[in-house]
Amino acid sequence: MRDSAAALTAWQGGPLGRGLIAAEAQLLGEALDDVFGFELLQVGRWGPGRELLAGSRIRRQTLVTSDPEAATGQADLIAAAAHLPVASGAVDAVLLPHSLEFEPDPYAVLREADRVLAGEGQLLVLGFRPVSPWGLRAAAAPAGFPPGLRRMLSEWRLRDWLVLLGYEIVSARRYLYRLPTEPRDGAEAPQLARRSLFNPLPASAYLLKARKRLYSATPVRPRALRERLRVIGGLAEPTT
Repeated sequence: MRDSAAALTAWQGGPLGRGLIAAEAQLLGEALDDVFGFELLQVGRWGPGRELLAGSRIRRQTLVTSDPEAATGQADLIAAAAHLPVASGAVDAVLLPHSLEFEPDPYAVLREADRVLAGEGQLLVLGFRPVSPWGLRAAAAPAGFPPGLRRMLSEWRLRDWLVLLGYEIVSARRYLYRLPTEPRDGAEAPQLARRSLFNPLPASAYLLKARKRLYSATPVRPRALRERLRVIGGLAEPTT
């Protein structure tokens, strides 16, 4: 586990990892532009610092990781992603940056994120697409790609899980239009997020944004019953 974390950190510090995280920080800055509240929770460390939270307008931002070595770094809480020390309904937004792909039970992590998220709060998930150049590279790498990756979760499977949990899909953004090879310099980093004539490949990653819906517990009577009650009530009214 520690070796995988070290390998992932080293990869994120390389040209390709830095370019990917910079592109994702740019995308999240746009996606978080209309997300407001008092508390944003990032579950899972992705990158050397807090780059993904830089564009957030939410007042307080908390980074949770299960890596004890991050306690002296940028992390605020050390906890398992599926067992967060956070009260239910306490946060306004939750960010899962590839967290579901590195955890042994992704659905349990999603359920835990749903538990701590307040009603009408927003959930943002970054993920790799299994059917893509990066997905093929990950399937061929014994240690996973990026290092330590357990699986790739398709956007459609994640959509199904969110619908079952009562979420409304707000938007979906696809990105990473390039081969999973190291660039010669950092000039290609801005182009990772957008398709262009020089990036004709299919997208290898996605950003899914969803809202937790609240449903009223007030029972709705059938129309026929409402009409009957109105007639009975009308017959009972005193006359002049």
